Amino acid sequence: MSNPILDVQDISKAFGGVVALNRVSFRLHKGEVLGVIGPNGSGKTTVVNCVTGFIRVSSGKILFRGRNITNKPAHKIADMGITRTFQIMRPYYSLPAYKNLVVPLFSPRARRTGGWGGGGKLGDRETVGIDILEDIGFERDSYIPYKLASTLSTGYLKRLELARCLSLNPEVVLCDEIFSGLSMSEIASMVPLIERLQDEGVTVIMIEHRLRELFRVADRVMVLNFGEKLTEGTPEEVMANSAVQEAYFGSEDILEGLDYA
Repeated sequence: MSNPILDVQDISKAFGGVVALNRVSFRLHKGEVLGVIGPNGSGKTTVVNCVTGFIRVSSGKILFRGRNITNKPAHKIADMGITRTFQIMRPYYSLPAYKNLVVPLFSPRARRTGGWGGGGKLGDRETVGIDILEDIGFERDSYIPYKLASTLSTGYLKRLELARCLSLNPEVVLCDEIFSGLSMSEIASMVPLIERLQDEGVTVIMIEHRLRELFRVADRVMVLNFGEKLTEGTPEEVMANSAVQEAYFGSEDILEGLDYA
């Protein structure tokens, strides 16, 4: 197998006397989708924050395409091609949806790569922004791309979060509970977007509590518990692990009827 695009080696993070992560390691190759699950407070978002430079690791190493990016500033990591969504959406609420994309399209990386698709989109930044929104499910001929972000529903705000990531033409996208708060129909329309990213060679890390939906797109799943990596494997392997059943679910009963095939 080729060299990993992302190689996280024994990262730890302590906040004072509280250890949020303890020697967590994982690797990802181009086009893989990794699901990250675990109880609340298990360190899932801390992993995302460490990889994307929003917080500094206490120890360990993070390599992107073989290059050490440990504790680099978030804007430099984004410029290299690693982007993330936020669990609590952070759009420019006072701007229309499409203008939320104009801002990142002015970034050095977007200017170098041409936005999602690597230069295939033509036109001014406002047109490109609307193109990207259309690609992820905004109705181009409706008024929705022109609505203020503050007036959008949760479903559209989640899509806008992802669109802002894609405007940088990333190689790795980390999604922090992108399915959270969505209806089943909204999730059903989001799944093909994740599959499309994978088909285009984008590597995706997904933190999720919506397990049934996650397991339909994830190649592998990593389970965290109390800041430590409990196990990693296919969804079937992870759900068959008795330690996961006890630590994450408390008992096996909750697994009955969970279709993760």
